[in-house]
Amino acid sequence: MDFRLTEEQEMLVSSVKAFVEKELLPHEEAVDRADEVPAELAAQIREKALDAGLYAFNIPESGGGLGLDHVSQALIERELSKCGWALHVNVGRPSNILMACKGDQIEEYLAPCVAGEKTDCFALTEPGAGSDAASIQTKAVKKGDNYVINGAKHFISHAGSADFSIVFAVTGTYEYKGRQKNEVTAFLVDNDNPGMTIRRGPKGVSNRGYHTYELFFDDCIVHQSKVLGEVAKGWEVANQWLTAGRVMVAANCVGQSMRALEASLGWAADRKQFGKAIGLNQGVSFKLADMATQIRAADLMTLHAAQKMDLGTLTDADAGMAKLFASEALGRIVDEAVQIYGGMGLMDETPVERMWRNARIERIWEGTSEIQRHIISKELLAPYW
Repeated sequence: MDFRLTEEQEMLVSSVKAFVEKELLPHEEAVDRADEVPAELAAQIREKALDAGLYAFNIPESGGGLGLDHVSQALIERELSKCGWALHVNVGRPSNILMACKGDQIEEYLAPCVAGEKTDCFALTEPGAGSDAASIQTKAVKKGDNYVINGAKHFISHAGSADFSIVFAVTGTYEYKGRQKNEVTAFLVDNDNPGMTIRRGPKGVSNRGYHTYELFFDDCIVHQSKVLGEVAKGWEVANQWLTAGRVMVAANCVGQSMRALEASLGWAADRKQFGKAIGLNQGVSFKLADMATQIRAADLMTLHAAQKMDLGTLTDADAGMAKLFASEALGRIVDEAVQIYGGMGLMDETPVERMWRNARIERIWEGTSEIQRHIISKELLAPYW
């Protein structure tokens, strides 16, 4: 097994790191305090990402993107995540499931997203359907050549700045082992579509400036040409995105952990108590050792999962393990960073408090830690049933 990065990957990491340090991090504190990313700043970041050749790196070349392998994508995500989501989302990673676009959808949705002219959002979660996504209640009823959508979504990231939403709705039912289950279809719905209302959701403590929204559908009429993929095949579309997305979330967690360790090392070396640097005390130095060890394990697990994606052998459990371990490790690492900083770790004069807040969401979105354990154990036990 060769764990070395290629020369191209080393250059890629260096390039993204420089981009984050120059174009993103200088704005992080102001964005966090204002809980807002100015539109002109978002456009500036998007333009510079396009100029730097970083935009749509997750989209295959056949879709007009950079077509990078998944290991390289994970390396990029690792570096981008050293800044909060409010800023690095503007670098631009269109939803991979837009590769399901066909016909006119390609020019109307996929191509503009790859070019940075449009942005999408993923609308699956509902007030009564979070971890239990299969219980969504939003319905789309076929009437002639159209579908009429009624229902509501919430916790939809950056919907307010998106041009369209990828909306999942029930279009029928089927019987499975004596029980009725929902058939779900994905739709491309323009955010100015009549019958669709977007409202800012509750304010969160993680990733200030990266807002969530509520979407309401009241007899929202969408033409059948807006079906993404096939009717009743929405879960196939969604799962392609969710499984791969969990590996990239793991990479995000590794990057945040690396930043927390770097900040902690600097503080431990400079901060003096009882006449010496606190890093010379085992109570601090052992924490640093444990943090570094957990990061190494999470990084290797994430890159291994990304490699399996490239080989076509990734399982749901593989992705779940990477996301579970990396996000749980991040939680421990940022908590230790706060402890090393002491009282200053909870003051907003230092970035550690912000890292601590931002890290908390990672164990919840893209499938909670409990859901990941369910997926992993289900796959482990499958041969015995």
